[in-house]
Amino acid sequence: MVRVSIVVPCFDESEVLDAFHTALLAALEPLGESFEICYVDDGSGDPTRERLRQLAATDPRVRYTSFSRNFGKESALLAGMRMARGGAVVLMDADLQHPPELVPRMLELHRHGYDQVVARRDRTGEGAVRSTLSRAYYRLVRHFMDVEIVDGAGDFRLLSRRAVEAVLSLPESNRFSKGLFSWIGFDTVTLAYRNCARAAGRSKWGGRRLLDYGIDGLLSFNSRPLRLAIHTGLWLFLSAFAYALWIVANTVLNGVDTPGYATLLTAVVALSGIQLATVGVIGEYVGRIYHEAKRRPHYVVQETDARDPAHSAAPAAAVRARPEP
Repeated sequence: MVRVSIVVPCFDESEVLDAFHTALLAALEPLGESFEICYVDDGSGDPTRERLRQLAATDPRVRYTSFSRNFGKESALLAGMRMARGGAVVLMDADLQHPPELVPRMLELHRHGYDQVVARRDRTGEGAVRSTLSRAYYRLVRHFMDVEIVDGAGDFRLLSRRAVEAVLSLPESNRFSKGLFSWIGFDTVTLAYRNCARAAGRSKWGGRRLLDYGIDGLLSFNSRPLRLAIHTGLWLFLSAFAYALWIVANTVLNGVDTPGYATLLTAVVALSGIQLATVGVIGEYVGRIYHEAKRRPHYVVQETDARDPAHSAAPAAAVRARPEP
């Protein structure tokens, strides 16, 4: 039986894949435990898939699945967890920002009874603007979300088998893994590590993608933005009612003044902006309901080294086994 499964989503990582694989084997082999490495190619446009095919052909501990296009990291993580057969499953990136040498320490903590071992990075080397925005976002998340998200805790973590099964049992299409990992609970411990730069290539997470990901997180685990819109509307109504009483009283006491164009224009613009923002929030929730109702698979598999549970969400005709070497 496989003791440890390493799940590695990949997107255009051919430049760093060999260095990562070598470092990971150097960390795992001295442990003396059976392990497997489950790579998921998220529709890469570079030779990542060809390199994974070569690794699987030369090392029976390596398995891989390749998507028909880029479905996103959330889908790749889901496919990897479906592939994993180990009693402990470690999720990590292939760019060496998640140090492989931490895996033995994570396994040691798991043996002490923890179902989740979360690697939490510091912000060494980050730009001041990005660091400030990140901290502000996590403060906002802690205030609004129904689950606790720790600043610096990402996808680099170890999950026990029962934690993996709990995550796989959640059926939603719009997945926010950080929130899902927190939502399932279980005994959790945090392991701090120093922030590392990418070994090669460029980050796939630009400002726009990070913003969209942040919005997904805020909307996936609470309905407070809708309630905030209600509160805003009530406060505006009370403010307008008080202003109307003041106008009536001023008219009775001092007569009719010349109407204030600037005041009227400001009120119209402010109310219009609030209405548009509220409609946008409602639209986000309706859009999520729409996507959930369609029940499409999370991904489509183009190629794999073996048929396994990772393909249960993909049409059978879309799965093609690895060519024989």
